[in-house]
Amino acid sequence: MKKMKLVMVGNGMAGVRTLEELLKIAPGLYDITVFGAEPHPNYNRILLSPVLAGEQTLDEIVLNPLSWYAEQGITLHAGRKVVQIDRVKRLVRADDGSEAAYDRLLLATGSHPFILPVPGRDLPGVIAYRDIADTQAMIDAATRYRHAVVIGGGLLGLEAANGLMRRGMQVTVVHIQPWLMERQLDDVAGKLLQKSLEDRGLKFLIGAQTQALLAGANGRVAAVQFKDGTEVPADLVVMAAGIRPNTDLAEACGLHCARGVVVNDTLQTITDPRIYAVGECAAHRGIAYGLVAPLFEQGKVCATHLGQFGIGRYTGSQTSTKLKVTGIDLFSAGQFMGGAGTEEIVLSDPAGGVYKKLVLRDDKLVGAVMYGDTVDGSWYFKLLREGRKVADIRDHLMFGESNIGDAGHLGQNKALAMADSDEVCGCNGVTKGAICKAIKERGLFTLDEVRKHTKASASCGSCTGLVEQLLMFTAGGDYSASPKMKAPVRLHRAWAPGRARRHPRTPPAHR
Repeated sequence: MKKMKLVMVGNGMAGVRTLEELLKIAPGLYDITVFGAEPHPNYNRILLSPVLAGEQTLDEIVLNPLSWYAEQGITLHAGRKVVQIDRVKRLVRADDGSEAAYDRLLLATGSHPFILPVPGRDLPGVIAYRDIADTQAMIDAATRYRHAVVIGGGLLGLEAANGLMRRGMQVTVVHIQPWLMERQLDDVAGKLLQKSLEDRGLKFLIGAQTQALLAGANGRVAAVQFKDGTEVPADLVVMAAGIRPNTDLAEACGLHCARGVVVNDTLQTITDPRIYAVGECAAHRGIAYGLVAPLFEQGKVCATHLGQFGIGRYTGSQTSTKLKVTGIDLFSAGQFMGGAGTEEIVLSDPAGGVYKKLVLRDDKLVGAVMYGDTVDGSWYFKLLREGRKVADIRDHLMFGESNIGDAGHLGQNKALAMADSDEVCGCNGVTKGAICKAIKERGLFTLDEVRKHTKASASCGSCTGLVEQLLMFTAGGDYSASPKMKAPVRLHRAWAPGRARRHPRTPPAHR
């Protein structure tokens, strides 16, 4: 039987995850061709910040090396940007003139960085922060220049600022909103974060509105001018003011777009059922998601339909954000800003670097924001998703799962307190039970092995600590933080400025 042809435009995390799921359930159904605008295999975009900060290398963040494509029989056109989709002839054309025919087309074009429409935005030294090329440009600039300005105080902007500071630059963060990371934090947590980052050497201009970027005598950007007429020096300006779905190709070939390429619950575009879209470029029920977890959920559903099983429906995602910003743990979920009809339980210890706010409505947890101590984030998110009443545990709710009922004797041991059905890795939807089963059945005893077989902690890395706990308790004396046959390595936690060195041990004789 002749194979159908599947072409994927985009080679990022969401699209390749879709292919991985498809290859699991229908490995021989398609001849697969992938076009990627970047000259790299699939890599973990989330971990660009540790690369910028000098904590990891580009090779370490590759998710699927070139050999993987070859092993799977996938034709990869790296460094080739698709410039046209011919829906009548069912062809895609790249910028080098190459073409590929398709029976099914998967759009995974991601997003564009938003560039402020101000004078001087095209000057040398003004860049976005979105891919490996941007990261390398920032690393190179840090070796030659002194002053950097980062426009945008969201997660990406703060990570860019931290990385440049770690490389020796004097960095000012410009943020037009009244506090940092306003989409993930309330004002209290945002200001605690600012104070901590200021103590580390970053400077902030909060509420400042950029009016123009000014050139120096050499034609390169030299300063940022604000609406009030003030200026700050800038040899490098990094735009980190948000992203926009990349719908250029979709719009050009006549697909309906509104906040992204509009898709239905099977991730098919509503204009052409032969064309699917996943990731940041897709708009589902009016929402374009930018977090990893919902994009991977989309990929799993999309794969069932590409694989002709037709059993999945993507109905949207309830999201939480658990991050480590320059070594500071943050978590938020749901309606953490509160509002009419809600009440708040607050724990605030600024000197201790801990802040928690739980938002309740009708005896149900509807939102949470935490700064400094996020160990119970996954439990709060579980309560939020289940919509269960919390009146019976309200008095202990603020102090976490380990202080509720039978879990109390476990103290701070989060891993043991979790049920097998509890989710450990939100990005990849991996439960405690799945991790423990893989450790036991496959004889795993390093973090890298668990990542390879389960994908737990392989994306943003915020669950690394929990995965390590499960390894220690499940593998027991066999646990090792280093690969069995490799030299000592350092374990990297996403967003953390430091790295913990673990020493290798000799594997037990029975292995």
